[in-house]
Amino acid sequence: MLDLKRIRQEPETVRELLRKKHVEVDFTPLLDWDQKRRELLAEVEQLKAERNRVSEEVARRKKSQQDATSLIEEMRGVGEHIQRLENELGPLEEAIRDFLLGVPNTPLMDVPDGDGADDNQEVHRVGDPPHFHFPVKPHWDLGESLDILDFERGRKLSGSRFTVLKGDGARLSRALINFMLDHNRARGYREIAPPYLVNRDALIGTGQLPKFADDVFRVVPHEYYLIPTAEVPLTNLHRNEILNEKDLPLKYTAYTASFRAEAGAAGRDTRGIIRQHQFDKVELVRVVRPDDSEAALAEMVRDAESLLEALELPYRTVLLCGGDMGFGQAKTYDIEVWLPSYDNYVEISSCSNMTDFQARRADIRYRPQGSKRTEFVHTLNGSALAVGRTMAALLENHQQADGSIRIPERLQPYLGGQDRIGGT
Repeated sequence: MLDLKRIRQEPETVRELLRKKHVEVDFTPLLDWDQKRRELLAEVEQLKAERNRVSEEVARRKKSQQDATSLIEEMRGVGEHIQRLENELGPLEEAIRDFLLGVPNTPLMDVPDGDGADDNQEVHRVGDPPHFHFPVKPHWDLGESLDILDFERGRKLSGSRFTVLKGDGARLSRALINFMLDHNRARGYREIAPPYLVNRDALIGTGQLPKFADDVFRVVPHEYYLIPTAEVPLTNLHRNEILNEKDLPLKYTAYTASFRAEAGAAGRDTRGIIRQHQFDKVELVRVVRPDDSEAALAEMVRDAESLLEALELPYRTVLLCGGDMGFGQAKTYDIEVWLPSYDNYVEISSCSNMTDFQARRADIRYRPQGSKRTEFVHTLNGSALAVGRTMAALLENHQQADGSIRIPERLQPYLGGQDRIGGT
Protein backbone atom coordinates (compact mmCIF):
# COMPACT_ATOMS: atom_id res chain seq x y z
CA MET A 1 0.00 0.00 0.00
CA LEU A 2 1.32 3.43 -0.89
CA ASP A 3 1.73 6.19 1.66
CA LEU A 4 -1.34 8.45 1.46
CA LYS A 5 0.70 11.41 2.68
CA ARG A 6 3.13 10.92 -0.21
CA ILE A 7 0.26 10.83 -2.72
CA ARG A 8 -1.21 13.97 -1.15
CA GLN A 9 2.07 15.87 -1.34
CA GLU A 10 3.33 14.73 -4.76
CA PRO A 11 0.53 13.04 -6.75
CA GLU A 12 2.12 13.72 -10.14
CA THR A 13 5.45 12.18 -9.11
CA VAL A 14 3.65 9.04 -7.92
CA ARG A 15 1.60 8.89 -11.13
CA GLU A 16 4.74 9.23 -13.25
CA LEU A 17 6.45 6.37 -11.41
CA LEU A 18 3.37 4.18 -11.85
CA ARG A 19 3.49 4.86 -15.58
CA LYS A 20 6.76 2.89 -15.56
CA LYS A 21 4.55 -0.10 -14.81
CA HIS A 22 2.15 0.98 -17.55
CA VAL A 23 -0.46 1.82 -14.93
CA GLU A 24 -2.58 4.99 -15.03
CA VAL A 25 -4.15 6.07 -11.75
CA ASP A 26 -6.48 9.04 -11.27
CA PHE A 27 -6.01 10.11 -7.67
CA THR A 28 -8.78 12.75 -7.80
CA PRO A 29 -11.45 10.73 -5.92
CA LEU A 30 -8.89 9.55 -3.37
CA LEU A 31 -7.71 13.08 -2.65
CA ASP A 32 -11.31 14.34 -2.45
CA TRP A 33 -12.15 11.64 0.10
CA ASP A 34 -8.97 12.41 2.00
CA GLN A 35 -9.76 16.14 2.12
CA LYS A 36 -13.28 15.47 3.38
CA ARG A 37 -11.95 12.98 5.96
CA ARG A 38 -9.43 15.49 7.31
CA GLU A 39 -12.10 18.17 7.55
CA LEU A 40 -14.36 15.81 9.48
CA LEU A 41 -11.51 14.77 11.78
CA ALA A 42 -10.69 18.39 12.52
CA GLU A 43 -14.33 19.10 13.33
CA VAL A 44 -14.54 16.01 15.55
CA GLU A 45 -11.42 17.06 17.46
CA GLN A 46 -12.80 20.57 17.92
CA LEU A 47 -16.10 19.20 19.21
CA LYS A 48 -14.35 16.81 21.57
CA ALA A 49 -12.34 19.69 22.98
CA GLU A 50 -15.58 21.62 23.46
CA ARG A 51 -17.18 18.61 25.15
CA ASN A 52 -14.25 18.33 27.53
CA ARG A 53 -14.52 22.03 28.36
CA VAL A 54 -18.25 21.72 29.04
CA SER A 55 -17.69 18.56 31.13
CA GLU A 56 -15.23 20.46 33.33
CA GLU A 57 -17.72 23.29 33.74
CA VAL A 58 -20.48 20.83 34.66
CA ALA A 59 -18.22 19.29 37.29
CA ARG A 60 -17.35 22.73 38.66
CA ARG A 61 -21.02 23.78 38.92
CA LYS A 62 -22.05 20.53 40.59
CA LYS A 63 -19.24 20.90 43.07
CA SER A 64 -20.46 24.41 43.94
CA GLN A 65 -24.09 23.19 43.96
CA GLN A 66 -25.07 25.29 40.93
CA ASP A 67 -27.61 24.23 38.30
CA ALA A 68 -25.84 22.46 35.35
CA THR A 69 -28.94 21.29 33.48
CA SER A 70 -28.44 23.51 30.42
CA LEU A 71 -24.79 22.52 30.13
CA ILE A 72 -25.61 18.83 30.40
CA GLU A 73 -28.14 19.23 27.58
CA GLU A 74 -25.55 21.11 25.53
CA MET A 75 -23.02 18.34 26.13
CA ARG A 76 -25.53 15.71 24.99
CA GLY A 77 -26.06 17.63 21.75
CA VAL A 78 -22.30 17.85 21.17
CA GLY A 79 -21.97 14.11 21.71
CA GLU A 80 -24.70 13.37 19.19
CA HIS A 81 -23.00 15.66 16.67
CA ILE A 82 -19.71 13.83 17.17
CA GLN A 83 -21.44 10.49 16.60
CA ARG A 84 -22.97 11.72 13.34
CA LEU A 85 -19.58 12.90 12.08
CA GLU A 86 -17.91 9.63 13.07
CA ASN A 87 -20.63 7.75 11.18
CA GLU A 88 -19.63 9.76 8.09
CA LEU A 89 -15.95 9.02 8.68
CA GLY A 90 -16.35 5.22 8.55
CA PRO A 91 -17.38 4.92 4.88
CA LEU A 92 -14.80 7.52 3.86
CA GLU A 93 -11.97 5.63 5.53
CA GLU A 94 -13.17 2.36 3.98
CA ALA A 95 -13.27 3.96 0.51
CA ILE A 96 -9.73 5.33 0.96
CA ARG A 97 -8.40 1.94 2.05
CA ASP A 98 -10.15 0.08 -0.79
CA PHE A 99 -8.70 2.54 -3.31
CA LEU A 100 -5.16 2.21 -1.93
CA LEU A 101 -5.37 -1.60 -1.87
CA GLY A 102 -5.83 -1.52 -5.65
CA VAL A 103 -2.85 0.73 -6.42
CA PRO A 104 0.46 -1.00 -7.31
CA ASN A 105 3.77 -0.23 -5.67
CA THR A 106 5.92 2.43 -7.33
CA PRO A 107 9.18 1.21 -8.87
CA LEU A 108 12.46 2.54 -7.55
CA MET A 109 14.16 5.24 -9.58
CA ASP A 110 16.83 2.92 -11.04
CA VAL A 111 14.28 0.49 -12.50
CA PRO A 112 14.64 0.70 -16.30
CA ASP A 113 11.79 1.72 -18.58
CA GLY A 114 10.32 -0.92 -20.84
CA ASP A 115 7.21 -2.71 -22.01
CA GLY A 116 7.99 -6.32 -21.17
CA ALA A 117 10.52 -9.14 -20.93
CA ASP A 118 12.41 -8.05 -24.06
CA ASP A 119 13.31 -4.79 -22.30
CA ASN A 120 14.77 -6.36 -19.17
CA GLN A 121 18.46 -5.63 -18.58
CA GLU A 122 20.81 -8.60 -18.39
CA VAL A 123 23.18 -8.29 -15.42
CA HIS A 124 25.37 -11.32 -16.07
CA ARG A 125 25.52 -14.93 -17.26
CA VAL A 126 27.17 -17.77 -15.37
CA GLY A 127 28.04 -21.08 -17.01
CA ASP A 128 27.71 -22.09 -20.64
CA PRO A 129 24.71 -23.99 -22.01
CA PRO A 130 25.74 -27.62 -22.52
CA HIS A 131 26.58 -28.98 -25.97
CA PHE A 132 25.18 -32.44 -26.61
CA HIS A 133 26.46 -34.98 -29.14
CA PHE A 134 23.22 -36.94 -29.12
CA PRO A 135 19.52 -36.09 -29.59
CA VAL A 136 18.41 -33.98 -26.63
CA LYS A 137 15.19 -34.88 -24.84
CA PRO A 138 12.90 -32.48 -22.95
CA HIS A 139 12.37 -33.18 -19.28
CA TRP A 140 8.85 -34.53 -19.82
CA ASP A 141 10.15 -37.26 -22.13
CA LEU A 142 13.09 -37.97 -19.84
CA GLY A 143 10.78 -38.19 -16.84
CA GLU A 144 8.47 -40.66 -18.52
CA SER A 145 11.26 -42.83 -19.95
CA LEU A 146 12.90 -43.02 -16.51
CA ASP A 147 9.47 -43.63 -14.90
CA ILE A 148 9.93 -40.76 -12.45
CA LEU A 149 7.29 -38.32 -13.78
CA ASP A 150 3.73 -39.52 -14.39
CA PHE A 151 1.60 -36.90 -16.12
CA GLU A 152 -1.28 -39.21 -17.04
CA ARG A 153 -1.91 -40.29 -13.44
CA GLY A 154 -1.59 -36.67 -12.30
CA ARG A 155 -4.41 -35.78 -14.71
CA LYS A 156 -6.42 -38.78 -13.55
CA LEU A 157 -6.13 -37.81 -9.90
CA SER A 158 -6.65 -34.05 -10.23
CA GLY A 159 -6.67 -32.71 -13.78
CA SER A 160 -4.34 -30.79 -16.05
CA ARG A 161 -1.22 -29.15 -14.58
CA PHE A 162 -0.78 -31.83 -11.91
CA THR A 163 2.02 -34.42 -11.90
CA VAL A 164 2.83 -37.52 -9.87
CA LEU A 165 6.51 -37.96 -8.92
CA LYS A 166 7.59 -41.57 -8.62
CA GLY A 167 10.62 -43.41 -7.28
CA ASP A 168 13.81 -41.45 -7.93
CA GLY A 169 11.67 -38.49 -9.06
CA ALA A 170 10.13 -38.20 -5.59
CA ARG A 171 13.54 -38.76 -3.99
CA LEU A 172 15.16 -36.11 -6.22
CA SER A 173 12.50 -33.58 -5.26
CA ARG A 174 12.99 -34.27 -1.56
CA ALA A 175 16.77 -34.13 -1.97
CA LEU A 176 16.54 -30.72 -3.65
CA ILE A 177 14.30 -29.37 -0.89
CA ASN A 178 16.67 -30.50 1.86
CA PHE A 179 19.71 -29.26 -0.06
CA MET A 180 18.15 -25.82 -0.54
CA LEU A 181 17.04 -25.49 3.08
CA ASP A 182 20.47 -26.50 4.40
CA HIS A 183 22.14 -24.07 1.99
CA ASN A 184 19.86 -21.23 3.13
CA ARG A 185 20.35 -22.00 6.81
CA ALA A 186 24.12 -21.85 6.30
CA ARG A 187 23.64 -18.35 4.87
CA GLY A 188 21.86 -17.11 7.98
CA TYR A 189 18.18 -17.81 7.28
CA ARG A 190 15.99 -19.24 10.02
CA GLU A 191 13.95 -22.22 8.86
CA ILE A 192 10.18 -21.98 9.30
CA ALA A 193 7.45 -24.56 8.66
CA PRO A 194 4.32 -22.43 8.14
CA PRO A 195 0.69 -23.42 7.47
CA TYR A 196 -0.36 -23.94 3.85
CA LEU A 197 -3.79 -22.44 4.58
CA VAL A 198 -4.01 -18.75 5.48
CA ASN A 199 -6.77 -16.25 6.11
CA ARG A 200 -7.82 -13.36 3.89
CA ASP A 201 -5.87 -10.77 5.88
CA ALA A 202 -2.62 -12.61 5.14
CA LEU A 203 -3.19 -12.40 1.37
CA ILE A 204 -4.18 -8.74 1.63
CA GLY A 205 -0.98 -8.12 3.58
CA THR A 206 1.30 -9.40 0.82
CA GLY A 207 -0.78 -8.01 -2.06
CA GLN A 208 -2.47 -11.07 -3.59
CA LEU A 209 -5.89 -9.80 -2.53
CA PRO A 210 -8.08 -8.15 -3.55
CA LYS A 211 -6.55 -7.66 -7.01
CA PHE A 212 -5.55 -11.26 -7.81
CA ALA A 213 -8.49 -13.17 -6.35
CA ASP A 214 -8.77 -15.29 -9.53
CA ASP A 215 -5.22 -16.61 -9.10
CA VAL A 216 -5.66 -18.14 -5.63
CA PHE A 217 -7.59 -21.20 -4.47
CA ARG A 218 -10.20 -20.48 -1.80
CA VAL A 219 -11.48 -23.20 0.51
CA VAL A 220 -15.29 -23.04 0.54
CA PRO A 221 -17.24 -22.55 2.80
CA HIS A 222 -14.35 -21.62 5.08
CA GLU A 223 -12.48 -18.36 4.59
CA TYR A 224 -9.13 -20.08 4.11
CA TYR A 225 -6.88 -19.80 1.08
CA LEU A 226 -4.18 -22.16 -0.18
CA ILE A 227 -0.90 -20.24 -0.25
CA PRO A 228 0.43 -19.28 -3.70
CA THR A 229 3.92 -18.97 -2.16
CA ALA A 230 5.55 -19.22 1.27
CA GLU A 231 6.12 -15.47 0.99
CA VAL A 232 2.56 -15.06 2.31
CA PRO A 233 2.86 -16.81 5.69
CA LEU A 234 6.51 -15.80 6.20
CA THR A 235 5.86 -12.09 5.69
CA ASN A 236 2.68 -12.20 7.75
CA LEU A 237 4.46 -13.75 10.73
CA HIS A 238 4.86 -10.16 11.94
CA ARG A 239 1.56 -8.68 10.81
CA ASN A 240 0.28 -6.05 13.26
CA GLU A 241 3.55 -6.11 15.21
CA ILE A 242 6.07 -3.47 16.28
CA LEU A 243 9.59 -4.92 16.12
CA ASN A 244 12.68 -3.73 17.93
CA GLU A 245 15.42 -2.33 15.73
CA LYS A 246 17.98 -4.58 17.43
CA ASP A 247 16.09 -7.64 16.15
CA LEU A 248 16.45 -6.57 12.50
CA PRO A 249 17.18 -7.91 9.99
CA LEU A 250 14.99 -10.99 10.12
CA LYS A 251 15.82 -13.70 7.57
CA TYR A 252 13.47 -16.62 7.00
CA THR A 253 13.43 -19.63 4.70
CA ALA A 254 10.67 -22.20 4.25
CA TYR A 255 9.75 -25.13 2.09
CA THR A 256 6.07 -25.33 1.19
CA ALA A 257 3.85 -26.64 -1.49
CA SER A 258 2.40 -23.70 -3.42
CA PHE A 259 -0.95 -23.49 -5.19
CA ARG A 260 -1.86 -21.21 -8.09
CA ALA A 261 -4.91 -21.18 -10.31
CA GLU A 262 -2.78 -19.76 -13.15
CA ALA A 263 -5.74 -17.74 -14.44
CA GLY A 264 -5.02 -16.43 -17.90
CA ALA A 265 -2.08 -18.82 -18.43
CA ALA A 266 -3.86 -21.22 -20.79
CA GLY A 267 -1.71 -22.50 -23.60
CA ARG A 268 1.60 -21.57 -21.96
CA ASP A 269 4.02 -24.22 -20.69
CA THR A 270 1.36 -26.91 -20.96
CA ARG A 271 3.89 -29.73 -21.15
CA GLY A 272 6.10 -30.83 -18.31
CA ILE A 273 6.40 -29.37 -14.82
CA ILE A 274 7.25 -25.73 -15.54
CA ARG A 275 3.78 -24.35 -14.76
CA GLN A 276 1.66 -26.39 -12.35
CA HIS A 277 -1.34 -25.72 -10.13
CA GLN A 278 0.54 -27.37 -7.24
CA PHE A 279 4.32 -27.12 -7.01
CA ASP A 280 7.09 -27.19 -4.41
CA LYS A 281 9.20 -24.16 -3.64
CA VAL A 282 11.78 -23.01 -1.12
CA GLU A 283 11.34 -19.35 -0.29
CA LEU A 284 13.46 -16.57 1.21
CA VAL A 285 11.97 -13.60 3.07
CA ARG A 286 13.74 -10.71 4.73
CA VAL A 287 12.41 -7.98 7.04
CA VAL A 288 14.85 -5.08 7.26
CA ARG A 289 15.32 -1.42 8.08
CA PRO A 290 14.47 0.81 5.08
CA ASP A 291 18.09 1.93 4.68
CA ASP A 292 19.21 -1.70 4.35
CA SER A 293 16.77 -3.02 1.75
CA GLU A 294 18.83 -2.34 -1.37
CA ALA A 295 21.86 -4.17 0.03
CA ALA A 296 19.58 -6.96 1.27
CA LEU A 297 18.20 -7.43 -2.25
CA ALA A 298 21.70 -7.83 -3.70
CA GLU A 299 22.51 -10.43 -1.02
CA MET A 300 19.28 -12.33 -1.65
CA VAL A 301 20.03 -12.54 -5.37
CA ARG A 302 23.45 -14.02 -4.58
CA ASP A 303 21.86 -16.51 -2.18
CA ALA A 304 19.65 -17.84 -4.98
CA GLU A 305 22.38 -17.71 -7.64
CA SER A 306 24.77 -19.73 -5.51
CA LEU A 307 22.28 -22.60 -5.42
CA LEU A 308 22.34 -22.85 -9.20
CA GLU A 309 26.12 -22.72 -9.21
CA ALA A 310 26.26 -25.58 -6.70
CA LEU A 311 23.92 -27.58 -8.92
CA GLU A 312 26.11 -26.85 -11.97
CA LEU A 313 23.29 -25.19 -13.88
CA PRO A 314 23.92 -22.34 -16.34
CA TYR A 315 21.87 -19.24 -15.65
CA ARG A 316 21.56 -15.54 -16.24
CA THR A 317 20.28 -12.73 -14.01
CA VAL A 318 18.17 -9.87 -15.35
CA LEU A 319 16.88 -6.63 -13.85
CA LEU A 320 13.20 -6.30 -14.69
CA CYS A 321 11.94 -3.21 -16.49
CA GLY A 322 8.89 -1.38 -15.18
CA GLY A 323 6.52 -3.01 -17.67
CA ASP A 324 7.49 -6.54 -16.59
CA MET A 325 7.28 -6.00 -12.82
CA GLY A 326 4.60 -7.34 -10.52
CA PHE A 327 1.96 -5.51 -8.53
CA GLY A 328 3.86 -5.13 -5.25
CA GLN A 329 7.43 -5.05 -6.49
CA ALA A 330 9.60 -1.92 -6.29
CA LYS A 331 12.64 -3.61 -7.84
CA THR A 332 13.08 -7.17 -9.07
CA TYR A 333 15.82 -9.40 -10.38
CA ASP A 334 14.82 -12.58 -12.19
CA ILE A 335 17.25 -15.48 -12.24
CA GLU A 336 16.72 -17.60 -15.34
CA VAL A 337 18.07 -21.12 -15.78
CA TRP A 338 19.00 -22.55 -19.18
CA LEU A 339 16.50 -25.14 -20.44
CA PRO A 340 17.60 -27.03 -23.58
CA SER A 341 13.99 -27.93 -24.47
CA TYR A 342 13.18 -24.21 -24.65
CA ASP A 343 16.54 -23.32 -26.20
CA ASN A 344 16.34 -20.37 -23.88
CA TYR A 345 16.59 -19.16 -20.30
CA VAL A 346 13.50 -19.68 -18.10
CA GLU A 347 12.73 -17.95 -14.79
CA ILE A 348 13.56 -20.08 -11.78
CA SER A 349 13.73 -17.37 -9.11
CA SER A 350 12.38 -13.87 -8.72
CA CYS A 351 13.95 -11.74 -5.97
CA SER A 352 12.15 -8.53 -5.08
CA ASN A 353 12.41 -5.50 -2.85
CA MET A 354 8.85 -4.62 -1.86
CA THR A 355 10.01 -1.53 0.13
CA ASP A 356 7.28 -0.58 2.65
CA PHE A 357 4.39 -1.64 0.37
CA GLN A 358 3.59 -4.90 2.18
CA ALA A 359 4.50 -3.48 5.58
CA ARG A 360 1.82 -0.79 5.23
CA ARG A 361 -0.79 -3.36 4.18
CA ALA A 362 0.16 -5.75 7.00
CA ASP A 363 1.06 -3.01 9.52
CA ILE A 364 4.58 -4.24 10.28
CA ARG A 365 6.63 -1.56 12.01
CA TYR A 366 9.81 -1.21 14.01
CA ARG A 367 10.89 1.24 16.68
CA PRO A 368 14.32 2.78 16.03
CA GLN A 369 16.56 2.70 19.07
CA GLY A 370 16.14 5.81 21.20
CA SER A 371 12.94 6.85 19.44
CA LYS A 372 9.33 6.82 20.59
CA ARG A 373 8.10 6.88 17.00
CA THR A 374 7.66 3.80 14.85
CA GLU A 375 8.47 3.34 11.17
CA PHE A 376 7.43 0.79 8.58
CA VAL A 377 9.94 -1.95 7.77
CA HIS A 378 10.91 -3.00 4.26
CA THR A 379 10.18 -6.56 3.17
CA LEU A 380 11.90 -8.65 0.50
CA ASN A 381 11.22 -12.08 -0.94
CA GLY A 382 12.70 -14.52 -3.42
CA SER A 383 12.59 -18.14 -4.55
CA ALA A 384 15.55 -20.32 -3.62
CA LEU A 385 14.41 -22.19 -5.62
CA ALA A 386 11.29 -23.40 -7.44
CA VAL A 387 11.79 -27.15 -6.98
CA GLY A 388 9.95 -28.41 -10.06
CA ARG A 389 11.77 -26.04 -12.39
CA THR A 390 15.08 -26.97 -10.76
CA MET A 391 14.31 -30.64 -11.33
CA ALA A 392 13.43 -29.95 -14.97
CA ALA A 393 16.71 -28.05 -15.42
CA LEU A 394 18.70 -30.88 -13.82
CA LEU A 395 17.11 -33.53 -16.01
CA GLU A 396 17.69 -31.60 -19.21
CA ASN A 397 21.14 -30.10 -18.59
CA HIS A 398 22.64 -33.23 -17.00
CA GLN A 399 21.16 -35.86 -19.34
CA GLN A 400 23.58 -38.41 -20.73
CA ALA A 401 23.74 -40.26 -24.03
CA ASP A 402 22.50 -43.49 -22.41
CA GLY A 403 19.34 -41.73 -21.14
CA SER A 404 20.57 -41.41 -17.55
CA ILE A 405 20.83 -38.21 -15.51
CA ARG A 406 24.09 -37.17 -13.86
CA ILE A 407 23.64 -35.95 -10.27
CA PRO A 408 25.83 -32.96 -9.35
CA GLU A 409 28.43 -33.74 -6.68
CA ARG A 410 26.97 -31.30 -4.14
CA LEU A 411 23.56 -32.99 -4.37
CA GLN A 412 24.76 -36.60 -4.16
CA PRO A 413 24.88 -36.79 -0.31
CA TYR A 414 21.14 -35.96 -0.28
CA LEU A 415 20.52 -39.02 -2.45
CA GLY A 416 22.57 -41.40 -0.35
CA GLY A 417 25.63 -40.99 -2.56
CA GLN A 418 23.75 -41.83 -5.76
CA ASP A 419 25.54 -40.19 -8.71
CA ARG A 420 22.99 -40.81 -11.45
CA ILE A 421 19.37 -41.65 -12.18
CA GLY A 422 18.72 -44.40 -14.73
CA GLY A 423 21.23 -45.83 -17.16
CA THR A 424 22.79 -49.27 -17.19
